[in-house]
Amino acid sequence: MDVAQYAAATEVARRLAGRLSDDVVAVVQAQYAAGERELAVAALLLNLVAEGVAVTAQEAALIRSLSPDPTDPALADLALADTAPAPAYRFSPTGPPEAPDPTPVDEVIATEAPLVGARRVRRAWRDPLPDAPNRPTWVYLVQVAPEVDELRAYSTLTAHVWMREQEKWPVEVIADGGLLPPYQAAAVTAARQIWVAA
Repeated sequence: MDVAQYAAATEVARRLAGRLSDDVVAVVQAQYAAGERELAVAALLLNLVAEGVAVTAQEAALIRSLSPDPTDPALADLALADTAPAPAYRFSPTGPPEAPDPTPVDEVIATEAPLVGARRVRRAWRDPLPDAPNRPTWVYLVQVAPEVDELRAYSTLTAHVWMREQEKWPVEVIADGGLLPPYQAAAVTAARQIWVAA
């Protein structure tokens, strides 16, 4: 995968977070990070159709640029939308009383953050609206320097969280200075900072 395709893969994952199920976005990101482009595209196309998620024309163009076969009939099955939907979630800095304690995961991510080039880590509680594809959970927003490989940082952090705490809470890796899609922008606005680089 060349640099342009890798950038497109990063952008596609960022844009579809919160619109596709968390597990699908996680699998697609992990496959791209591992260089498994064909598997990642196949998983993405299959699940966009299975979950009934429409994409904008710009997102469809990004997905086509990732496909090893531009004549793949699955590309024709993409449902198109004029604009990306508003986030189907409410975000807040604190969770409800029944929310799991995030402290152990905070500690794992804060320990690993400097090793992946992070500058800041925030956490927000995500409450789904009725049409959201995902459950209530904690979401981590990891801000990195522009030159950091976002997909690799994502894979490293989520792997450590799973190995140490057996949690699969969403981790959004976002580069400094970039324009955020609505989902990440809403989460960042409500999030509480849990770590910052010295």
